[in-house]
Amino acid sequence: MKPSPRTTKPVTELGTLLRQWRSTRGRSQFDLSLDAGISQRHVSFIESGRSAPSRQTVINLAQALDIPLRERNTLLLAAGFAPIYSEGAWDADEMQSVTRALARMLKQHEPFPAVVMDRYWNVLLPNDAAPRFFNGFIDLNARKSPRNMLHLMFDPNGMRPFIANWDAVAKSLIQRVHRESVGRVVDEKTRELLADLLAYPGAKSGWESPDMLDAGPATRTMPVIPISFMKDGTTLNYFSMVTTVGTPQTVAAEELRIESMFPADDATEALHLRMPGDVHAA
Repeated sequence: MKPSPRTTKPVTELGTLLRQWRSTRGRSQFDLSLDAGISQRHVSFIESGRSAPSRQTVINLAQALDIPLRERNTLLLAAGFAPIYSEGAWDADEMQSVTRALARMLKQHEPFPAVVMDRYWNVLLPNDAAPRFFNGFIDLNARKSPRNMLHLMFDPNGMRPFIANWDAVAKSLIQRVHRESVGRVVDEKTRELLADLLAYPGAKSGWESPDMLDAGPATRTMPVIPISFMKDGTTLNYFSMVTTVGTPQTVAAEELRIESMFPADDATEALHLRMPGDVHAA
């Protein structure tokens, strides 16, 4: 079969990408063929460059492999098709309905901290409680924007001195970076972020080992991350939850993360409400 004249990049690039994603997902050609609704022979021909798939076939393959939207665009380009998922910024006009909903979520979470982050944990949008809370420990204005939540927790000049269970929190955060990476794939920029975090004093490269990342059922299935802060001789216990945008239709929406902090006990809630600067303070 001759390659379609629409192809603008070598079909072999598509085949290479498809094999890489299939290997990442641990899927055989037969498994992929069943999920994508095409023959194993067709999958083999696409990977070897002997067949140029239709646009819909590429989309079906990407869906079957649960490929993130940004990488689906790359796959379409490699097949000679235009991207179909917008890669506009998180605050672009097309994202207004999403950002308005997120802003409302953040406001409803007051008086407790909540932030919207990008895929690299950079804070894009905080609620009013977030800077109030962190400014109770450090001067946030001394940190350049966009502020990165991971660096904030690992930096000895950031929140780290105030985290009572820092070792446990740091290890959990490293695990979360891997577990919550878009499409469960750690890209180059995420690897750089991890390297920067592990370069902080006290961080251990062993935290990124396969054994640590697969640190038992309790760690893997824990729905929340407990974190304790020390303030004025008192320990404040919180847990954080991360949520994502359901059924995203744009790259930006898929890569957003909403992190919300909750008091873990009644004593912490009462103390939080009395923190200086809180609108609910007595």
